[in-house]
Amino acid sequence: MTTPTRVNVAVIYYSATGVVAAIAKEIAAAAEEAGANVRLRRATELAPQAAIDSNPAWAANAAATADIEEAAPADMEWADAVIFGTPTRYGNVSSQLKQFIDTLGGLWAAGKLADKVYSGFTSSATLHGGQESTLLALYNCAYHFGGIIVPPGYTQPSKFEDGNPYGTSHVDGNGTNPVDDVTRTAARVQGHRVVRFASAIKAGLE
Repeated sequence: MTTPTRVNVAVIYYSATGVVAAIAKEIAAAAEEAGANVRLRRATELAPQAAIDSNPAWAANAAATADIEEAAPADMEWADAVIFGTPTRYGNVSSQLKQFIDTLGGLWAAGKLADKVYSGFTSSATLHGGQESTLLALYNCAYHFGGIIVPPGYTQPSKFEDGNPYGTSHVDGNGTNPVDDVTRTAARVQGHRVVRFASAIKAGLE
């Protein structure tokens, strides 16, 4: 039996109140479990400190994740697969994650973002709060990069419980619904699937 090719996976996310951060950690753990080298990175915060301090959950998450390194273009170049995470912002990608993506022009121009696997995850306050449109908007970047999008799809029975084939997502009910086992299972499915296909693609290209 052939040993799977070991891959590098970057999990790059933005999280205000900690929901997306919790999902990111679950995906990163699943990718490591699947045999990948993993970098967990957070997008740089752009909001003023006064805004952060005005929301106890936001301030608590900022303190709890301060030791996680901020994402840098070098993490993208290193990775064979990138899994982006963002809360929904009016059905779109958060400005913090988008700002990071907007710094990648040099790598894009050099062709260094192409032929990698890309996937995404998100959260919203309400059930129809723009989760699907956020992930679809996020994947537009991968098209421009020349990337290969690997969504979780309905590939496992558990996916019919969380119900989002585009990527792991969670409804937090404005802080009343913490990340639960359904979301954690979805995150693990996605992490494993990304590693599986990134390994196969890397081996094929080599």
